[in-house]
Amino acid sequence: MLPISICIIAKNEEQHIEECLNSLKHYHCEIVLVDTGSTDKTLEIASKYTNNIYHFDWVNDFSAARNFAISKASNDWILSIDCDEYAEKIDEPALQKLMNQCPQSAGRILIRNRLTEHGQVSYEQVRVTRFFNRKYFHFEGAIHEQVERLDALLSDSADAYVGAKSPKQTYPAPITVLHVGYDGSEEEMRAKSLRNIELLEQELQRTGPDAYLYYQLGQSCMKLKNHKKAYEWFNLGLSMDINPELDYVQTMVESYGYCLLDLKRYEEALQLLNIYDVFAVTADFVFLMGLIYMNNGLFDNAIQEFQKSTTMTRFSTEGINSYRANYNIGVIYECTGHKEEAKKYYGKCGEYEMAKIRLREL
Repeated sequence: MLPISICIIAKNEEQHIEECLNSLKHYHCEIVLVDTGSTDKTLEIASKYTNNIYHFDWVNDFSAARNFAISKASNDWILSIDCDEYAEKIDEPALQKLMNQCPQSAGRILIRNRLTEHGQVSYEQVRVTRFFNRKYFHFEGAIHEQVERLDALLSDSADAYVGAKSPKQTYPAPITVLHVGYDGSEEEMRAKSLRNIELLEQELQRTGPDAYLYYQLGQSCMKLKNHKKAYEWFNLGLSMDINPELDYVQTMVESYGYCLLDLKRYEEALQLLNIYDVFAVTADFVFLMGLIYMNNGLFDNAIQEFQKSTTMTRFSTEGINSYRANYNIGVIYECTGHKEEAKKYYGKCGEYEMAKIRLREL
């Protein structure tokens, strides 16, 4: 049994809480659940798995609630997850080794986001800092809260910590969780995005210009399909002095590119070539460049980028370095009259439904 406390905050999560807690029970870690005002069966279900249940009056501040949960833990080592996240794998021996070797570093767990597109389920993966020792870290930020160092003096070394909402002293933790929060109805997703925008704008008023907040505001606007406003927020974030090595910066650049495509600003999107060498470290960015070339009618360049993305192992969105890239190559060949080549690449897409449709029609 590892000396870890798994901290969860909840409100009206009866839809997810059972599966969340059930996925954790065989790891035998302490579970601390903080409820912020549930009126459904959340507490009744949670009580079957833990006695460590506390109430916290909601104050429009996620960090306040998470730090309260941390304060109730019996152990210093904290794993923070959400109710709509289910543990898929925790490699306990490997985790124990990292705890011994890196006591003052934070672990970035792998989150697999489940998405549904065109009726087909796909996954997007991202690493997020969620495992840490509370002696050295806590949460900051009222919304889209981040793990930050408690001792600012430790940030004197640029190698140790560079701020911008991401501790440099991190390691990939051997913890994988499945996030199903995007499975909600369109109305639920819209309400959540509007709530997030309100809290993010309040935080922005409190802190002043902040690239990470601009990024999150842009992401929320994209979920609302307000690409014009998202473009404006991303522009503000990218105009600041930011570290391109941070994951959120990489994602912001890619989201900015998709905004340009959605707004049909195709020629402007080509300007991302100016930062190609810096950001073409993931299949996601290379795939995006393929789309940009494609929308500008530069088909040979597009095929080259899509083919390059299939050779890359670092990616976030499932299929971006395999069937999605091959599908787009197939589309280009089909649209340019090369049906046999199109069939060849559609055939490389496996069970991807859109490719199967094109093969049937060809």
